[in-house]
Amino acid sequence: MKFVKLVISNFRRKIIRTVLTILSILVAFILFAYLAAIRQSLSQGIDVAGADRLVVRHKVSIIQMLPGSYEADIEQIPGVADATFSNWFGGIYQEPKNFFPQFAVNPEEYLAMYPEFLLSDEEKEAWFSTRTGAVVGRNTAERFGWEVGDKVPIQGTAWTRKGGQRTWDFDIVGIYDGAEQGTDTTQFLFHYAYFDEARSFGRGLVGWYIVRVDDPDDAVRIATAIDDTFANSPAETKAETEGAFVQGFADQIGNIGAITQAILVMVFFTILLVAGNTMAQSVRERTGELAVLKAVGFTDSHVLVMVLLEAMAIAGVGGFLGLGVGWLMISRGDPTGGLLPIFFLPPKDIVMGVILVIVLGLVTGLLPALQAGRLRIADALRQL
Repeated sequence: MKFVKLVISNFRRKIIRTVLTILSILVAFILFAYLAAIRQSLSQGIDVAGADRLVVRHKVSIIQMLPGSYEADIEQIPGVADATFSNWFGGIYQEPKNFFPQFAVNPEEYLAMYPEFLLSDEEKEAWFSTRTGAVVGRNTAERFGWEVGDKVPIQGTAWTRKGGQRTWDFDIVGIYDGAEQGTDTTQFLFHYAYFDEARSFGRGLVGWYIVRVDDPDDAVRIATAIDDTFANSPAETKAETEGAFVQGFADQIGNIGAITQAILVMVFFTILLVAGNTMAQSVRERTGELAVLKAVGFTDSHVLVMVLLEAMAIAGVGGFLGLGVGWLMISRGDPTGGLLPIFFLPPKDIVMGVILVIVLGLVTGLLPALQAGRLRIADALRQL
């Protein structure tokens, strides 16, 4: 208790300096929280990608399409449990900035392939039976204020209707949620049959296939077997695990992990210098007082612990407040208005933030604490 009173009194000595140091640490940890959430979003659910799912795309590029007849051939390969397809649409809603992922799919097969997309039984039946029906993720529905029963016009950018019209009308029949926090709830899903019948070109072609395998440990063999099946055909394939497929998209932006890590290292190195200098200066200003404490009975270890507690307190107040404020701000939603597929602070990064707070306090306080602990009473009193 005596240490607590002394620590608090020392904070009051230079209150402005203490507050500014705490604020700098607070800002650093808010930045840490946002970078963690952005990294999680740009990796787009790699951590929750299905271990038992493969993605089969055109060998040349994902923009090259595959014949719809490949599904039956894929399902005949030993080890394949099921297969379905997806087709990128790439439309916009009202104006170009309102862009979000849209896919033409087979509703029954797609939901069976992605059980983490949660719809009520009524919404499923409505989607299956409504040719122009579409389901949308909670994130996108809240972004545009859509509700079940709304009719939504989507302006096609690449895909036009027969006759050259670009507007596609869809009926919102369901809003899906994610079974896990990292599930992408930005997608807009509609009937491939409606899309394929109405589009002006490319009939019978699909964007890529999603394949479920019986044994995830056998995924590499099955991927090779799929590619061998279509080798030397007009549309050769490249099969890979869903995690590798998603990682490929993230890598197009860059090594997100390395970028965020580099930023954080620079930020925390700067904060380390600021907080460390604050503690060192505080100890220098109180050299005489520390000597008096030792003279009246405080041991070297007592003084060392007191100074270390000051550093831990400054780092703790700033760091934990920063993590808390960052978490609250992130909980309010995607700051880009829904462009990021997922946006939350992962628990593992919260734990990492707590560890960084402790490390910051120890590192910034250890050297001044050692200096204070080794302080000789006679030398210090001569400076008074």
